[in-house]
Amino acid sequence: MKKNSCYLRQDLALAWADKPVFDLLAAMDGEVFRDKEGRRTLRFELNGHSYFLKYHQGVGWLEIFKNLLQFRWPIISARNEWRAIQFLEKHAIDTMTLAGYGEKGKNPARLHSFVITDDLVNTMSLEYVGEQWQQQPPTFASKHALIRKLAMIAGVMHKNGMNHRDFYLCHFLLDEGFAEHNTFDDSTPLYLIDLHRATIRRQTPRRWQVKDLGSLYFSAARVPLTRRDKYRFMQIYSGLPLREVLSRQADLWREVEARAKKLLAE
Repeated sequence: MKKNSCYLRQDLALAWADKPVFDLLAAMDGEVFRDKEGRRTLRFELNGHSYFLKYHQGVGWLEIFKNLLQFRWPIISARNEWRAIQFLEKHAIDTMTLAGYGEKGKNPARLHSFVITDDLVNTMSLEYVGEQWQQQPPTFASKHALIRKLAMIAGVMHKNGMNHRDFYLCHFLLDEGFAEHNTFDDSTPLYLIDLHRATIRRQTPRRWQVKDLGSLYFSAARVPLTRRDKYRFMQIYSGLPLREVLSRQADLWREVEARAKKLLAE
């Protein structure tokens, strides 16, 4: 994507025709969820529709150098997020719906960029579901369907070169009606969100597989999982028979477990 470019879906393009979009978004009012380190996240309403906006207005050279000295790639633009959304859409993984995105400037410390998505209304996080299951266990079929879905998402993502970098249950959303009927099947949408740190490469490095999978396992620590549940996840994630998983990928899953234990100990 070229610098100083902007995409708006028709509903926003019509509403903001002939307006300076970057200036408008930089000053947008709404329900603010985050406003620090050069990034502002808020929910806003327009013509009866609810949207989420992430506006980046430059992190500054100090923040960039601080990240580099910590061997972390700095997040300087909303581009990460919209590219990750497009990646997930391409691979048929439920996520946020893009309504607009753009970037302007050449100085990496002062880039202005944004991403706008439709608000995922009436949803709840899987973190809450895990807590709920301690009091009201799921049906056998629902539990297995959810494990299959999570393993499929992680497997497709990693096999095609994307790692999330914040791969926790709280970053998966599903319809809040789940709290009432407590059933989940293969057709139930499960939305992966919070993609601003996601990285896309030709191939996902082993260490990033471990970090994503270890983070997911850590966040499921309070969910009652059996050994069979874990084996089922491993098999679906890898696409291999269980015997091959245990023989060919034993080191990977030991590293995943070690990562989860380290996070639990912190």
